[in-house]
Amino acid sequence: MADARRIVVKVGSSSLTTAAGGLDADRVDALVDVLAKVRSGGEKEIVLVSSGAIAAGLAPLGLARRPKDLARQQAAASVGQGLLVARYTASFARYGVRVGQVLLTTDDTSRRAHYRNAYRTLDQLLAMGAVPVVNENDTVATDEIRFGDNDRLAALVAHLVRADLLVLLSDVDGLYDGDPSKPGTSRIEEVKGPADLEGISIGSAGKAGVGTGGMVTKVEAARIAAAAGVPVVLTSASRAADALAGRDTGTYFRRTGRRSADRLLWLAHASTPQGSLTLDAGAVRAVVEGRKSLLPAGIAAVDGEFSAGDPVELRDAGGRPVARGLVNFDAKEIPKLIGRSTRELAKELGPGYEREVVHRDDLVVLTH
Repeated sequence: MADARRIVVKVGSSSLTTAAGGLDADRVDALVDVLAKVRSGGEKEIVLVSSGAIAAGLAPLGLARRPKDLARQQAAASVGQGLLVARYTASFARYGVRVGQVLLTTDDTSRRAHYRNAYRTLDQLLAMGAVPVVNENDTVATDEIRFGDNDRLAALVAHLVRADLLVLLSDVDGLYDGDPSKPGTSRIEEVKGPADLEGISIGSAGKAGVGTGGMVTKVEAARIAAAAGVPVVLTSASRAADALAGRDTGTYFRRTGRRSADRLLWLAHASTPQGSLTLDAGAVRAVVEGRKSLLPAGIAAVDGEFSAGDPVELRDAGGRPVARGLVNFDAKEIPKLIGRSTRELAKELGPGYEREVVHRDDLVVLTH
């Protein structure tokens, strides 16, 4: 951990805000003090994934608690995001460091061109000595395209920027083998793989009530990052300095997979299918075992309303999801393609139909 050069740090709403919902300047400054010190030698780069926009907007809008409806959440995020970035800008300015705001939606990150652009933007900010402050674009995100929580967003950003380490900060100093508020529980110091988590009861809600995550989302984020070759430290915001210095703190998740530049991690974990295609047995084998593209001849049925470029689920005859991919046709076009060869379709409908329904480069097989 101490040797990590490019580090993604995620901090939750409860670590940045007061009980009333406004930003706590002292908490923000304390975190920035740690991050600025880590990068002061010029050898380490920090990408900060920060929750807190909605929470910061509650008090200014006279909201006593986080609203449940999307419209008021977006209104709070619109007010709070500006306050959040202004606070970070002022706090980092004490060290002569600039910050750059980066707001993402899943649509920005699962499509090939958008994915490359997101990487270039973040990489250039780091190259120019700035600290990217990343958040979900809550003001425009809809239920269909939301990441759902910034823990998962942080895992995907860590993969996107080829990070050497992901640090997840919350109000709990690690993963425990039970409820940490009850006697007899102990902190799990290291997780080598999924087997180490079997039989562990993981709580689902944070204590402060201003965020969307909890320990469940943090463990899931750690699993995603570790599978993508990025080790993870899960600890409390008050122990951030220890985590970034490589000292024993929190819970360390060893990487379980190999690092890759494959954007399909986003497709697997950050996209919401807009419909589904049912495949015949031969197409299932070709897609799952042969890692082939999906051709019209292998489709048995289509469900949902989607447009070309949308993520769709690929299912077997029993309805089990076997893969996910970006489709090349609108849903209304699919019925006339079902079960037919591309040569036949090109002859009847034109050369634009002599192509895959889902190309293998835009397809990820789901593991069960």
